[in-house]
Amino acid sequence: MTTSGRQVIAIDGMGGDNAPEAVLKGLSQFKGEDFHFLIFGDSEVLEKCGKDLLEGVSHEIRHVDAVITSDMDVKSSLRTGKNTSMGMAIQAVQSGEASAVISAGNTGLYMALSKIILKTIEGIERPAIGTIIPGKKANTVCLDLGANAECSVRNLVDFAIMGEALARSVFEKENVSVALLNIGSEECKGNKLVKQTSEILGNLFDNYVGFVEGDDINKGVVDVIVTDGFTGNVFLKTMEGAAKFVVSELKDSLADSLLSKIGALLALPALSKLKKKLDPRLYNGAVLLGLNGVVVKSHGGTDDVGFANAVRFTINVLRQNIFDRIRAQLEKSKSHYEAEAEAQKKEAEEKK
Repeated sequence: MTTSGRQVIAIDGMGGDNAPEAVLKGLSQFKGEDFHFLIFGDSEVLEKCGKDLLEGVSHEIRHVDAVITSDMDVKSSLRTGKNTSMGMAIQAVQSGEASAVISAGNTGLYMALSKIILKTIEGIERPAIGTIIPGKKANTVCLDLGANAECSVRNLVDFAIMGEALARSVFEKENVSVALLNIGSEECKGNKLVKQTSEILGNLFDNYVGFVEGDDINKGVVDVIVTDGFTGNVFLKTMEGAAKFVVSELKDSLADSLLSKIGALLALPALSKLKKKLDPRLYNGAVLLGLNGVVVKSHGGTDDVGFANAVRFTINVLRQNIFDRIRAQLEKSKSHYEAEAEAQKKEAEEKK
């Protein structure tokens, strides 16, 4: 959807730990750009906070009384969710009024509401959370990062299809490599789930490279890494915790003595480069793949810098229509699903 030539992005103005300040300050970085923001939330609060911040930013504030909070239970949230700032922002995509939606609110409820309102793409069984992970050589799209704790072969194949389409979009490249996360890179390693999935992916993608291990993720050796949501979420939080630990320990060590402080001054350019590389705000933004619309999740505790990067991430996704690519690959994978079902049926009969 466009307004006066501008592409429209719906914003949950009340979602996140630092809303609405972080949200509006993030949007203030898009003054004079060709995007129009529909901001949903308490109009009095939003107008007061955004009075100076949003000057020069193409936007419209739409009043919504209800807000989803982090302490709400799932049942009550889903019951009233459509009438909240989050729900109304998602509905703007459903109606075609907006091309994408961004929220920093509760991830589980955001996924549930998006699935109810937008529905999944035909052929996709479950949506997945995908984001960009920084690497040594290049960045990597990883999914699923928490939407699905238990997965089937079909789920993992779907994730690979969606991840490949996302990587083509955000990396702007045709020859995208795909890999499956495993406990080892050797073909003989892993459980039945990853082995069966690997066989299908090898037939589905020309550039399927096989298994990769956990320490390969930040090397940037592959464009897309696929795993189940349980493993992906554990990895993501471990990585974030490790990065914070390294930065904290480095700060303490450099402030330990006069000599280390002098050394820190000499190494300041290199330290600044490292800090920027490890700054999670620069990689903020995860897309809920598999839905009939572009749905982007910002980290709940992010500041304005992080939220602005979630908007930039959304803009990159919107530049190319990833849905056509996903649908084409789904059609191609049908025969593999059928072969898998036949094999499972044969195995069940043999056990009788």
